[in-house]
Amino acid sequence: MTLTSAPKVDAASGNGDGCRMTGAHALMDALRRHGVDTIFGYPGGAILPIYDALHVAESEGWLRHVLVRHEQGGTHAADAYARATGRVGVCFGTSGPGATNLVTGIATAQMDSVPMVVITGQVPRTAIGTDAFQETDIFGITLPIVKHSWVVRDPADLASVVAQAFHIAASGRPGPVLIDIPKDVGQEEFDYVPVEPGTVIPAGFRATPPPDLAAVADALALIKAANRPLLYVGGGAVAASAHDSLKVLAERYQLPVTTTLMGKGAFDENHPLALGMLGMHGTAYANFAVTDCDLLIAVGARFDDRVTGKLDTFAPRARVIHFEIDPAEIGKNRRADVAVLGDVGASLAALVELSLQDTPETRTAAWLERIKDWKQRYPLTIPPAEGSIYPQEVLLAVRELASDAIVTTDVGQHQMWAAQYLRNGPRGWISSAGLGTMGFGMPAALGAQVACPDRRVVCIAGDASVLMNIQELGTLAQYDLPVKVVIVNNHWQGMVRQWQESFYEERYSASDMLKGMPDFEMLARSFGVEGVKIVERSELKSGLAAALASPHPTLVDVHVRRGENCYPMVPPGCSNAQMVGLPSHPELAMDPKRNCPACGAVTSSDHRFCPSCGSAL
Repeated sequence: MTLTSAPKVDAASGNGDGCRMTGAHALMDALRRHGVDTIFGYPGGAILPIYDALHVAESEGWLRHVLVRHEQGGTHAADAYARATGRVGVCFGTSGPGATNLVTGIATAQMDSVPMVVITGQVPRTAIGTDAFQETDIFGITLPIVKHSWVVRDPADLASVVAQAFHIAASGRPGPVLIDIPKDVGQEEFDYVPVEPGTVIPAGFRATPPPDLAAVADALALIKAANRPLLYVGGGAVAASAHDSLKVLAERYQLPVTTTLMGKGAFDENHPLALGMLGMHGTAYANFAVTDCDLLIAVGARFDDRVTGKLDTFAPRARVIHFEIDPAEIGKNRRADVAVLGDVGASLAALVELSLQDTPETRTAAWLERIKDWKQRYPLTIPPAEGSIYPQEVLLAVRELASDAIVTTDVGQHQMWAAQYLRNGPRGWISSAGLGTMGFGMPAALGAQVACPDRRVVCIAGDASVLMNIQELGTLAQYDLPVKVVIVNNHWQGMVRQWQESFYEERYSASDMLKGMPDFEMLARSFGVEGVKIVERSELKSGLAAALASPHPTLVDVHVRRGENCYPMVPPGCSNAQMVGLPSHPELAMDPKRNCPACGAVTSSDHRFCPSCGSAL
């Protein structure tokens, strides 16, 4: 017999041991004990017992459920909730197609190391393996993309499983976990025994070790001896909330800082030591710096291919310090001269503390002067105010009008322009980096807005990407979430078109989105969301300002130049020094000049690597 209401259990005292309740109500109590106050999800037959218990929890006032319009949207919203807060995100989905619709979002979280607990309904235990209606083996399907997973076959295990799930998701290198609950497990009554957070350690679990102080000391010695050091900061620094230590370290030793796409916001991007993003669409000065540095200090970064370009030309003359929580990343793509394994926040704090024992002797003045010169000669393009609106103008306007916003993005050219031109604070940048998931931006924005109701949230979207989860306009409307969705609309799959232009002799196969493109302004209004269309430059700032001032969800469709490419760009298989699409080549203007022995290009005598082919000079 299913209870119609959940027995109240005193979370503080633990009273309620032996309370008779259903598995579904036990699950909700376990989630409450782990601090869950928000769940994103979509109901269905196999998970209905859990939704019935969820209804009771909402009526008691401790839980908010956000009904998304597609399960993938729920995973992205829970993902962004976690990124914006540092807490574990939670989402629900039913069995069969409901569960498989979660897969892309789970993989997105796994690639970007985001803590998330995904709970799915499953067919009854007796039906498992019979090809029952809406049965899929979501446990097996997701094995490669989760940190751990469970199929709960006994309701008495629920409390322990939930405790283990939250522990695993948030500890070490964070990531998603999955709990699959058969329908009859949710319905079955049993004598519930609560499990408090942190009291159950999963079998075989290894706690993150404290940083090795000897390795920290070795790292400090290399930093003090370097003439051309560079901090290379990834998403691990954001996950560890290491921004304060990072700032102290950079300023104390005058270390320039470049970040990955995941690392944006870990260091103040308005700071004079900031170089912006490096890699395929990184700034020219960040890519020149990483090519020319003599010490690379990697902080929570994994030497991803979009960052390194041709791996054997990445920081080719540099010694490497690697601060990392995941031992699997140490030496995976690049050997470290000094590896500091452990929580990145704790490791950097130990480094700062050790550094305070002496007076820093900075050796980077000439290095910083060279980087300053690169910044002046190689700025990001500021397009001329003529003709159609340039995509870069849209991002510059957003930066001016919403400098304090949490920004989410979809994936494509607009994502790279946003990474180049926007300047974000800690946990103020949310983007699908590792998996590159189109359709991520808008559901991520609604998750961030739910997590941070007092913050402004802006989604930078592409006209192709946004269509992949356009249904979440309905969620924005239902909950009146004041998200601002800004579409950089060139009527193409923009990055696909750019690659086809650059590498496939302008054969634009299946990338033109003009025919069949909806009127986004009218589409938004049909959902009950405010819609704005901007076509003329004279309307850009005023239209964006009005949209940003609205207390309601608003979609802004900005039509931009169709053929604009995102530069700089490191072609695949090339060195980071081999960028194309730069406005000028400053090295060519420097005297005295010399020819590169590998390719013959004229370059400056004070540069150590050829800007054309990346060869050592």
